[in-house]
Amino acid sequence: MITRTAQRQLNMATHHQLRQAGIPAATISGRSRRGGPWQRLLPRVYLLQTGPPDTRQQALSAVLYAAPPSTDPLSGTAAALTGGAALALLGIRDAPPEPLDVLVRAPRSVAATGRVRPLSTTRWPATITIAGVPSTRPVRAATDFATRTDDPNLVRSVLANVVQGGWCHPHDLHAELRAGRIRHRPAVRTAAAELVAGVRSIAEGRARDALSATDLPAPLWNARLHGPDGSFLASPDAYWPDEGVALEIDSAEYHYSRDSWQATLRRRLRMEARGVLVVSTTPGILREEPAHLIAALRALLALGAVRPAPPEVTARGHAQLELPLQPSPYAPKARDTV
Repeated sequence: MITRTAQRQLNMATHHQLRQAGIPAATISGRSRRGGPWQRLLPRVYLLQTGPPDTRQQALSAVLYAAPPSTDPLSGTAAALTGGAALALLGIRDAPPEPLDVLVRAPRSVAATGRVRPLSTTRWPATITIAGVPSTRPVRAATDFATRTDDPNLVRSVLANVVQGGWCHPHDLHAELRAGRIRHRPAVRTAAAELVAGVRSIAEGRARDALSATDLPAPLWNARLHGPDGSFLASPDAYWPDEGVALEIDSAEYHYSRDSWQATLRRRLRMEARGVLVVSTTPGILREEPAHLIAALRALLALGAVRPAPPEVTARGHAQLELPLQPSPYAPKARDTV
């Protein structure tokens, strides 16, 4: 019986399960001593092997610890991994695998221990299984991560990566943050506004911050540009449709391998061939010298506003929701007609 249980639980078992299988308490204690065949990972949770636990086993051990002894810990009905640990199991960039946040159904309360941080909740979510570990859905995991994280840049980055990876829609995340009553937190409020506006990375968030402090018109974020025949051209980080100006934020990590750099150049050439004016920067320049970027954008926006022929591009994408949608200060003023 215990073999079948251990197979279901990534070679782990709780003290209650071992005793239910007829294994005496003294045997459990003896086998989990230093040098023995088992390991005690957490109070009442045992790894039935000699090698170190992997990431999945560490994550599941938190659920086994938090679940009531009388329930099936894999059911996802009484305990579920959440927060950064659940997002890390999905491979979401920047999501920290520790601490191990785990939801427990209120009114049950479980003491924190080691890397495990139980959170009692009356808002029990729908759950899924990620790599054998009962977990909350990404939208709830992201909300719980934002609830318990103080680093504002990490909150912005992880929430952006959850949406960018297609794990949830920004409006669903916005609704979950509101339901969790944490939108009042500055980092959460900023990240939520960025995501609804179409921002999908921390670098884009910094660009939005820099633009909000100027009189420049608000762009579309991550709009999809199409040619006259409907063919897809590119999806720049920001785009000003009235002036035909695009902003590309190119990081070394994603753009400076040979293949990635050539793909970046091809994308830029496709836009320029249709008359789009492209401003390029890097996250480092944006962070350290934002005035240079603003000056370049100001110059190209002014140029784009007075061009006799608009670019041959149709933009489909996100509208800016938080910054005011103001007319371009560079557009020619209407003249009175006689």
